[in-house]
Amino acid sequence: MVQKCMGMLEELNIFSTIVRLALALLLGGILGFERGRKRRPAGLRTYMIVCMASALVMLTGQYLVETFGTGDPARLGAQVISGIGFLGAGTIIITSRQVKGLTTAAGLWAAACMGLAVGAGFYVGAVVCGCFLLVVMTMMSKIDAFLRVRSKQINFFAEFETMEALGTFIELMRSSGYKLYDVEINRSKETISDLVGGTFWVGLSEPTDHVKIVHNLSKSEGVKHIEELESM
Repeated sequence: MVQKCMGMLEELNIFSTIVRLALALLLGGILGFERGRKRRPAGLRTYMIVCMASALVMLTGQYLVETFGTGDPARLGAQVISGIGFLGAGTIIITSRQVKGLTTAAGLWAAACMGLAVGAGFYVGAVVCGCFLLVVMTMMSKIDAFLRVRSKQINFFAEFETMEALGTFIELMRSSGYKLYDVEINRSKETISDLVGGTFWVGLSEPTDHVKIVHNLSKSEGVKHIEELESM
């Protein structure tokens, strides 16, 4: 009985089609739930649709080959790999402060790849990949945050009342032993009123809790707002 079911899953029929699309929905939904829980641009429904549609593309390629006897079953799948880029690009937000949405975009691309694997009948690869991706998106994000706040580099955005306050702030960091790698100054829409905004890349002499650094720097005279930046 088990061998018969496995044989049906490897072939293209109603049973295998339902199982493959359902599995793609499940795997995409698991990843999408994690992203949606963190209020990312692409969440549960987006991931489920991408993963299931990718599986359908592979099923369609297999169907065309078996029905007409010609063609390449991987050709349609190759177009999904390259075409998913437009959807991923829509989740990436670039501002003068930082870049967000990279993990979500990569997750969408990975969800499409999982869907292709399911559609091709490579169930083991798709399930194992889905488990690994879930670990990366959950556990690794905590590990990354733990390492980031204790690294010897910090990237933050700050707003100042005047250009003089900005100059004083830079001198304060240098006198405190911070190594200033780069500074981007702007007075664009990212800042309020006539405030001066700046993005700083700073090196530390030793690993220090970034929360404490930001808290101490926020007490500097002329600083209106300061926050650490990160890419997601």
